[in-house]
Parts: sequence; structure tokens; C-alpha cells
Amino acid sequence: MIRAIIFDLDGTLLDRHSSLHQFVGDQFERIIKLTKDIDKETYINRFIELDNRGYVWKDKVYQELIMEFDLSLDWNDLLTDYKAGFCSHAISFPNTIEMLEDLNQKGYKMGMITNGFDNFQSSNIQALGIEKYFEVILISELEGIHKPDPAIFLRAAQMMGVIPEECVYIGDHPTNDVVACRSVGMKGIWKEDTYYKEQFESDGIVRDLLDVERIVRQWN
Repeated sequence: MIRAIIFDLDGTLLDRHSSLHQFVGDQFERIIKLTKDIDKETYINRFIELDNRGYVWKDKVYQELIMEFDLSLDWNDLLTDYKAGFCSHAISFPNTIEMLEDLNQKGYKMGMITNGFDNFQSSNIQALGIEKYFEVILISELEGIHKPDPAIFLRAAQMMGVIPEECVYIGDHPTNDVVACRSVGMKGIWKEDTYYKEQFESDGIVRDLLDVERIVRQWN
């Protein structure tokens, strides 16, 4: 019996690619283009490439961009602007609120586990307007452990008062999310992302978040 539904944030509830593209475009207009005549799309695409889907922190990204484009800017200033401004461009995937409302009304316990920095991720969660739906939110910086460490999944289940076998976890990363949660006894649903090509076991696949409730209902 599934009693608790736990979500990843980036790439699962937060459409990080669209959010990042929008932020970088805005930062380009406000800061970068005033410094040097650079093609906007070339700059945005290079930023996204260096960012590597969020797995490269922005200090390294900005240092590389300043060197490649010969910008007379301080990477610390750009990083500070990123930390403060990204949340203003945070975009959720379609049907996120509708799904969370439905699951909440049906009485499921709801949790979130996300890797990242506390203030940054908390700002994004608040910007999406979804914080109120979650009984437990674990952010790796605060917890001192991060996915795919099994301990963070076990900690979430314990805090929610359930056993792992009563939990399902939904995430977009095959290893950090799906394989990791299944290793502790949770069911793992993959929020499909065609970027990942490796083969892995999952208990379900969703493209539309509204499908989560249907899958869980079938199990129950």
C-alpha cells in the first residue's frame, strides 16, 4: 500500500531547462550585452552547455564564460545575480499544481528530496508556490547527504512516519532518483527525460505528471 509520494525537484517539478534559458536571457540583456557585443543565442547556448544540466556549479560556468568571451566582468557579481534572480524565472512543468492538489486531497503524505544549496532551492520551491503541499522537504546541503546516498531516502521515510515499501519516489535522473530509491525498497517512477539513454529498471514512467496518481491508484 503506497501511503507516501516523494518528489525530486529539478527536472521533475521544476522545468529547469526552460527556467535557466529564461534567466540567462534576462541576465544577458541586463548585464552581458552592455559589456560586449556578443550574439545572444550563442552566449545562452554556451552557458547551458557548460552548466551540464546543473551538475556544474555556476562559479565554474561564469569563470569559463568570462575567459571564452573575454568579458570585463567579475564572476562573483554574476554568481550573486544568479543566486538572487534565478527563482524569479522558475517555471514548473505543466499540471504540477493540479497533480499536487489531487494527491493532497486524496490523503497521500507528500515529501521532496532535492540535491542543491538550501537557500537557492528553497527560493525556487517558494517561487513555484508548492511548499505548502509537502510534509517533508529534504535539501542535500542541510541534510549533509545527497542523492543517490540511500540514507537520504530512508531519512525522508522515517520523518514521514512510513516504511520505504509504502513510498514511491518520482524523479528524472535514472541513477540518482530511480535506481537509488528502489535500492531502499521504495517504488521508483521515472519522470521521462529523453536526454538519458542508459538502460535501468523502474516501476513506472510518466510524461505528464497527472499520470502519477493513476499509477499509484493501480498499485493500491
